[in-house]
Amino acid sequence: MQISVENGEGLERRMRVDLEPEAVEQAVENRLREFGRTAQLPGFRPGKVPLKILRRRFGRQFYREVLGEFIESSFQEALEKEGLRAAGMPQIEPQIDPATKTYGYTATFEILPRFTLGSLEGKVLKEPKVEISEADVDMLIERLREQNKRFEPVDRPAQEGDQVTLSFQGTLEGEPFEGGSGEGVSLELGTGRMIPGFESGLLGMRAGEERTLDLQFPADYPAAHLRGKPVQFRVQLQSVAEPVLPEVDEAFVKQYGIEDGDLERFRRDVRENMERELRQRIEARVKKQAMDLLLEANPIELPKVLVEEEIQSLRKQMQQQMGKQSSAFQLPDSLFEEEAKRRVALGLIIAEVVRANSIQVDEDRVRATVEDLAASYEHPEEVVEYYYQNQEPMDSVRSLTLENQVVDWVKTQVTLEEEPTTFEAITRGASKNQ
Repeated sequence: MQISVENGEGLERRMRVDLEPEAVEQAVENRLREFGRTAQLPGFRPGKVPLKILRRRFGRQFYREVLGEFIESSFQEALEKEGLRAAGMPQIEPQIDPATKTYGYTATFEILPRFTLGSLEGKVLKEPKVEISEADVDMLIERLREQNKRFEPVDRPAQEGDQVTLSFQGTLEGEPFEGGSGEGVSLELGTGRMIPGFESGLLGMRAGEERTLDLQFPADYPAAHLRGKPVQFRVQLQSVAEPVLPEVDEAFVKQYGIEDGDLERFRRDVRENMERELRQRIEARVKKQAMDLLLEANPIELPKVLVEEEIQSLRKQMQQQMGKQSSAFQLPDSLFEEEAKRRVALGLIIAEVVRANSIQVDEDRVRATVEDLAASYEHPEEVVEYYYQNQEPMDSVRSLTLENQVVDWVKTQVTLEEEPTTFEAITRGASKNQ
């Protein structure tokens, strides 16, 4: 086998492979003879068809089959001989001429980039430092009360936080427009569901009152034909209801799995859940910083084929989340390109960190991760068993564990600084120093 490689643009390579004619023809001959042992053709007994007839009738077919097998096996061998790592499947152009005993092909493909890990010396990684207080526990319990609130009718003007029932008719330049009217609509004031000025324009209204609102669509409104346009809404308010929060009593805590209604146990469970969420949020924030530092220290050229594959994966995920399975529902590549490039780059960099530092998956940490994932379920032991009996979710956990071990390695290479903050800031995604 003779091999020659040409560099294309960027990471593209064109590899010409010439196969040994004798090996190819001998393989075809062997295939024909094997087939001839049982071949049946009109006018011949089974297994007695002359080889020259089989060659004439089936030779082309067997050449295709044999060459396909030779190409598949020789491509990997050629990559190893040339020290190349293909980033994806190659495009194969066969060059075959039995008359001149020419058997070969040209493979066009991209290679994985080779690089030396950049230094992280002098880089800073900030680790949030948080203590959960009783006030934090009270705050979360208040959120749970808010989630379980009910609304009771009141005979007073509407105010922020109330739920109102209304009907409205909108006009644009004096004419009704699609989506501009509603009947018996429930709206919680202050949620920002409607365009700016609509909800605030209802404040002070009583049930049975009508009001006309002169508003304007935002410049970035999703419907292009309405952006920035003045609009008028005629509103009829039908009812006003105020929020009523439930008491934190035995009935309330039973909703959260505390069958005996023990309030102290409820607070302990709330705190444990908060600690678990806090740990996960801190780990996620530290991990993002670590990944950002790796990307900054290792600018690498990315194989286009891997970026394209990641774009397709991200598009499929979004379509599933949005419930759009139709092939007609297509989102532009540009929407996913930045995230796809980040994921591909991190995949290559993490793989190099693992290789260069001989990092092995810590099975104890894998187990701890599975147990942590299962902790929020009613029967965590069943969830743990499910993971260990199913290869795909376990592979995901092992990949996650390996990434976390890479984060630990990054932390040994940088300067660590504590960042005092609060539970509220961490859980709401804000960056708030004390």
